[in-house]
Amino acid sequence: MNIELEQISLDEKPVLRNLMQFCFHDYSEFNKEDVGPYGLFNYKYLDHYWTEPERFAYFVKIDGKLAGFAIGRQIHSENGERINILSEFFILRKYRRKGIGMEVAHRLFAKFPGKWSIEQEAENLPAQTFWRKVINEYTRGNFTEVQQEKGPVQEFETPG
Repeated sequence: MNIELEQISLDEKPVLRNLMQFCFHDYSEFNKEDVGPYGLFNYKYLDHYWTEPERFAYFVKIDGKLAGFAIGRQIHSENGERINILSEFFILRKYRRKGIGMEVAHRLFAKFPGKWSIEQEAENLPAQTFWRKVINEYTRGNFTEVQQEKGPVQEFETPG
């Protein structure tokens, strides 16, 4: 099985928008979001991934077929330190529980060295279990977790 991370071009934005519908459908179980008047979930930051240089967007492909996506951004802390934030991470159901998500996450961590912050919604227990396992394996347990109002946040640093 060949796993690829492929940067998403502006021309592929409609494809990402379509995949996001599956992602947000899954999330709606936990965040209780509804579709809009046209039967679609909205993501107000979508255009920002091609207008703001600190954002990144990648398709996940398995043997050349779309299997998911990962999007995020880099912010700066109050002291000017860069922090990588994973905004959305999605793997199609047929590819889950095969180590693909872990491999993709580890590749992203390596691609963007430095501090990372990964947050999950309080109700999304499967995501919490996934991210704790992925981050624990990548960092060999060298991460912290804080509880925020929205849910848990894991913070760690990758070598670079």
